Amino acid sequence: MTKSLTGKNIAILSTNGVEQAELTEPRQALENAGARTELVSPAKTAKIQAVIYHEPGEKFAFDIPLDLADPEDYDALVLPGGVANPDELRLNPKAVKFVRAFFESDKPIAAICHGPWMLVEADIARGHTLTSWPSLKTDIRNAGGNWIDQDVVQDGLLTTSRKPDDLPAFIREMLKSFAGENGARAAGR
Repeated sequence: MTKSLTGKNIAILSTNGVEQAELTEPRQALENAGARTELVSPAKTAKIQAVIYHEPGEKFAFDIPLDLADPEDYDALVLPGGVANPDELRLNPKAVKFVRAFFESDKPIAAICHGPWMLVEADIARGHTLTSWPSLKTDIRNAGGNWIDQDVVQDGLLTTSRKPDDLPAFIREMLKSFAGENGARAAGR
């Protein structure tokens, strides 16, 4: 049984093109466990457009613009996928710096689907075993990471997963990691 996340503040970094289930399901699970979540985005509009695979999904208001978000205010970070979402974020130096700050502060990060692109861009993949959407395999390996095809991979403070179908396993391990139950805090980087 996962410990309560009451008192934990979790950032979810996303922009247009985020895979809807990879945003909403982890967020709901975190809130059900007692965490406070904040959707952080560099978007220039009031809401971001989610997708359900390649079709438009719902629009979501974000809680704080990336320019005003401070990694020190959060205990952990979630990086949902969708192809366009991390592809846009990895071109934003502030987004990359935001992600890197969690790693440098030994805070857990959970990334699913194309979300691990941000781990590559922030030079976090090096020396870690990760999974992702299969098309990122070469990117992760070229960045010095070890890519494996598994529903979820826990490597120190990094939790990664492949796709929306893997959300149950991803959420289970993310909650354990964010609660410090899987030894991730002791393992560090």
